[in-house]
Amino acid sequence: MADQLRLAFVAGTTPDKWARAWRERRPERLELVQVTEEQQEGAVRRGEVDLALVRLPIDTASLHCVRLYDELPVVVAGREHLVAAADTVTLADLADEQLVRRHRSGWLPSVAQRAWPPMTESEAIETVAAGTGIVIVPMSVARLHHRKDVVHRHVTDLPPTTIALVWRRDRDDDVIQAFVGVVKGRSPNTSRG
Repeated sequence: MADQLRLAFVAGTTPDKWARAWRERRPERLELVQVTEEQQEGAVRRGEVDLALVRLPIDTASLHCVRLYDELPVVVAGREHLVAAADTVTLADLADEQLVRRHRSGWLPSVAQRAWPPMTESEAIETVAAGTGIVIVPMSVARLHHRKDVVHRHVTDLPPTTIALVWRRDRDDDVIQAFVGVVKGRSPNTSRG
């Protein structure tokens, strides 16, 4: 049995509530490791972490995957942008806009894509705050990088993104299952079944 469990998480996910419950119940130390969406799958597959809170889609072959919750997609734009006047928007409303960072799932074919250098979500939001283009991110990411000079609005015709807990099938032991139980809301006295 390991004396430490490593949990990776992507920006916008909130592992703290599960980490608190883990620390109250278990002796194993829980280490939280922030990763980018580009790193999330590889960190689990290479065994750098035991589990990961990931943003789907990823290839789940040879991984266990427990879907946890969905996130609304939002457009982030400068406070003076036309988007600020709306309560919600559609992709058609954004068709002539410059997207400063493409979401890795590629679900934005109708929005213009200029040759922007690769940038983080935080850098993309900083760019749109300067009045240049828009970025579409999950609402949790927009809230994480909230600034007074930007607004975010729900994009109603985009599908939500899903947060899931994943771990390798060959690393499915009692300690991992205990953490899965915490995430699923099992009480300390509940068995796995």
